[in-house]
Amino acid sequence: MEYIRTPKVENVRLQDRFNTRKPAIGTLYLTATHLIFVDPNSKRETWVLHMHIDSVEKLPLTTVGSPLLIRCKTFQTVTFVIAKERECHDIFESLIMLSKPASITELYAFQYNPQATLLDHEDGWNYFSLEAEFSRQGLPNNRWVQSPINKDYQICDTYPRTLFVPAGATTPILLGSSKFRSRGRLPVLSYYHKDNHATICRCSQPLSGFSARCLEDEQMLQAIMRANPNCNFMYVVDTRPKINAMANKAAGKGYESTDFYSNIRFQFLGIENIHIMRNSLNKLIEVCDLKNPSVGDFLSGLENSSWLKHIKAIIDTSLFIAKAVVDDHASVLVHCSDGWDRTAQTCSLAGVFLDPYFRTLQGFQALIEKEWLDFGHKFTDRLGLTAVEEKEVSPVFTQFVECVWQLTQQFPCAFQFNESFLLTLHDHAYSCQFGTFLGNCQREREELSLSSKTYSLWGFMRKNMSDYVNPLYRREHPVTKGILFPNTAPQNFKFWRGMYNRYESGVHPRESVTDTVSAMKDHSASLEDHVRLLEKRIAGVKKLLGKDTVLSPDQQAKGDINPDAAVNTPVPTEDGPSEDNGANAASDASSESGIEDVQSPVNGDSASTEENEEKNDTLNSTNDLVEEAEASEGQEVPETNVEVENSPSAGAGDSMDVSLNRLSLEMDSVALEWKTFRNIRQCSCETPLDAFNKKYHCWRCGDIFCTRCIDKQTPIPGHYSQRPVPVCRTCYKHLKLESTLS
Repeated sequence: MEYIRTPKVENVRLQDRFNTRKPAIGTLYLTATHLIFVDPNSKRETWVLHMHIDSVEKLPLTTVGSPLLIRCKTFQTVTFVIAKERECHDIFESLIMLSKPASITELYAFQYNPQATLLDHEDGWNYFSLEAEFSRQGLPNNRWVQSPINKDYQICDTYPRTLFVPAGATTPILLGSSKFRSRGRLPVLSYYHKDNHATICRCSQPLSGFSARCLEDEQMLQAIMRANPNCNFMYVVDTRPKINAMANKAAGKGYESTDFYSNIRFQFLGIENIHIMRNSLNKLIEVCDLKNPSVGDFLSGLENSSWLKHIKAIIDTSLFIAKAVVDDHASVLVHCSDGWDRTAQTCSLAGVFLDPYFRTLQGFQALIEKEWLDFGHKFTDRLGLTAVEEKEVSPVFTQFVECVWQLTQQFPCAFQFNESFLLTLHDHAYSCQFGTFLGNCQREREELSLSSKTYSLWGFMRKNMSDYVNPLYRREHPVTKGILFPNTAPQNFKFWRGMYNRYESGVHPRESVTDTVSAMKDHSASLEDHVRLLEKRIAGVKKLLGKDTVLSPDQQAKGDINPDAAVNTPVPTEDGPSEDNGANAASDASSESGIEDVQSPVNGDSASTEENEEKNDTLNSTNDLVEEAEASEGQEVPETNVEVENSPSAGAGDSMDVSLNRLSLEMDSVALEWKTFRNIRQCSCETPLDAFNKKYHCWRCGDIFCTRCIDKQTPIPGHYSQRPVPVCRTCYKHLKLESTLS
């Protein structure tokens, strides 16, 4: 708070990029965490998190005031015009200090304290572990073993404590190889392909210079190769352009020489360094900021930025690694300079190509935990979370997220997560709201005690997992279960409008196709659950009336009401609904879509994905509501008292009245019609709803609300499963009142 000179400024103009003649006029508030602009006329609020701010620039004075241009790491750009130059300068100075803390302990995560009902402190910190992930892959075995050599970070302080190495690699070999590799990052296992025993290993460049060699490092590579019985050679992939690697030789580093390393095939793949990537992104941002570009100007600027060219290079390299493992059955050793930027990108993407588990919500989080967090990507430096040198900042993680998005465009049914999941992951890496991405390695995170002082992003995402499910995902689809080989022809790479222009409402469609399909699935799930309850009630009425048989359609058409001629059609009983009803079909569809895989990530020692999934708890996802109903068939469901006991003390008339009232309540508690997203411009609270603000349906009234007006979940009487579902605040109050009265 000591950095805030002016907490509130009146009569501030918010410039519209496409309509400069009609700026929004309102009040600008500066808090400890956010810059907030409130326009009272349109009821619109613009929030800018301080940690998302990339740069703040004071533009030349105009006749209406002093402009302040703010660019964010989430690609949001806002321009405020403040009437008084002094107030503008105060806001400018405050934002400079608030957006670039001097130390990591001043970041937002150490002050963030949500309500205990929203997030528990422990949630997320123990969801994943390196041992559990390698156990899922089938390790340790007689070829690969877990080594304790780095348990106290004594040989490499940027590697995790747990390392998997070839069984034939002795301690002297490991120590010698570590000393010969930059930063001590010796070759260790990244991914084990249990179908053919081929592996992907990662490391940093050797300290070879022009002629140096290391026998232990050569023996280490031979041990990796011998651990694969299906191939008599291995690939060494240097992700750098060859000219860069040769330049590093002058500094005493470089790359492996085929004169010293036998049975290796060396490949340079040509991904540029962090400085070129940073400049490329800056050029892309300039293109996105053009006010009225022609199609030709935009495409020309996009081409000149080379951004998609770099994305293609990363995917090409990852595809080469994956094909080497699958087609040649060969093990691959991957490195760049220090093994924490391009190596993390390519090893992660190769895992996505090879393993369907990494294409699920839980698996993708485990992949990031393993390749990026445990193996020491420099998040604090690369994301510019503190006042680091500009040359250390680079969009390495942004590129990885976009590469995955490009894959989702080619394989829309193969990924369990949607675009919103990737955007949330990207934005919170920069937000510093959670401690997950703070620090440059596992050792730093332990020293900062992040698990006890901050909250985990994984715990937060688990609470909102239903927002991230891809409605097109099919778990049993051949593409989903198999290996992905994307087409990397240049015309298959798209500009990611949802990332780089998401705050420009004028360039987006009125509603997201994914959101629309998700809403349709939710509506169907709600109706199917309602049908299950009604069938149970009908079964109760029939039992009360002594009619346990159902006429076939032919008999109904003929008017045949002879009970002896009735077909013994299965009727829902007290133990649960009929197996032949429509809800089961919906449950099958839900199962096919893989929604039931959205589970709580937990540690496990099982060697198979299936066993791990059986141990996991199902998340509170509204999308798997129907499947939850399947599992709850044997559970008690609130009765309507339709099945009146034949006791002398029971008042039949009173009981029937109560039954009918209860049944009426159940009938009215489920919205049969949901409003369409089309032409919905604002919430009932007058908050504007646009392309980048997700719209939510209330399952009780079917109306559409913003995220703040539908923050309640509760069971509704008309659902068989009694699963908590999203409802608006008004419906929530009605449901609680009705529950109390009943």
